[in-house]
Amino acid sequence: MKQITREAVRSFLPQRPANGHKGTFGRVLVVAGSRTMCGAGFLCAKSALLAGAGLVYWALPQSMQPAFAAALPEVITWPMPQTPQGEMAEEGFEFLQKQIEQVRPSVLVIGPGMGKSPLLEPLLWKTQLPLVIDADALNALSKCRGWSSQWPQKRCCIFTPHPGEMARLLGEETVTDEPSRLGQVQTLCAQTRGVCLLKGAGTLVAVSQEGGCEVWQNTTGGPALAKAGSGDVLSGLIAGLWAQLGQAQGWDVESAKKAALCGVYLHGLAGDLAALKRTDYSVLARHTAESIAQAFAEVLQ
Repeated sequence: MKQITREAVRSFLPQRPANGHKGTFGRVLVVAGSRTMCGAGFLCAKSALLAGAGLVYWALPQSMQPAFAAALPEVITWPMPQTPQGEMAEEGFEFLQKQIEQVRPSVLVIGPGMGKSPLLEPLLWKTQLPLVIDADALNALSKCRGWSSQWPQKRCCIFTPHPGEMARLLGEETVTDEPSRLGQVQTLCAQTRGVCLLKGAGTLVAVSQEGGCEVWQNTTGGPALAKAGSGDVLSGLIAGLWAQLGQAQGWDVESAKKAALCGVYLHGLAGDLAALKRTDYSVLARHTAESIAQAFAEVLQ
């Protein structure tokens, strides 16, 4: 198992050419949020911008759109039809397909705060974009019987489960010991042929390779990150990095690997930096997002 080090992350980070423009640095589409989990998409979309993506679009329930368009003016918001429960409705899929054809986003993040949205299943199975699959999208996938045998392995994806989501995906018990954690992330990697995380202390990142998978362990982060919303920050950060790396280097497992490794390390470092000011007790996910810029600065020194 390899360690994710500052030197490795510095070498993997996307370049920022002086003559670049917003199209150079990729477009992220975030599909996230519901009436009871409004902040998930906000944290994810904001973090994608802070990671350096040139453009970020956010599809969210129409009742949320006016407030969050004002709160995050740098993001282009798409109001979506919603169910009586305040979740995005399945009929929004056709609208999303038309918008995707028009603006051509580079990468799609699905899942944060979406609850049991009926939009999740068509997004998972019918969208051809590179995917960052998080939170409720992972839960929706785990409910599809025999999902791993049907998964389109040629589509490049990054899976970001925490231990409970990993257990549901694999149909196993939640584990905490390191040998079992390693086994689970390797299993998911083998099933999907993509890049798979297992979040927690010493987050693991498994990368599909010929004949198996390569596993890395993170060296940043701590209990300050054990707060609601931390995962939403991480998925946005990874997507923003992947938008740049994929645009420059191609949409493959290698660019996904670099985005995941850099995202995990920077996210942990941002949490550590926030804790220096606020202690492990009082760091909120928004504080981690606000520390992303300082984390980049420390890595680039």
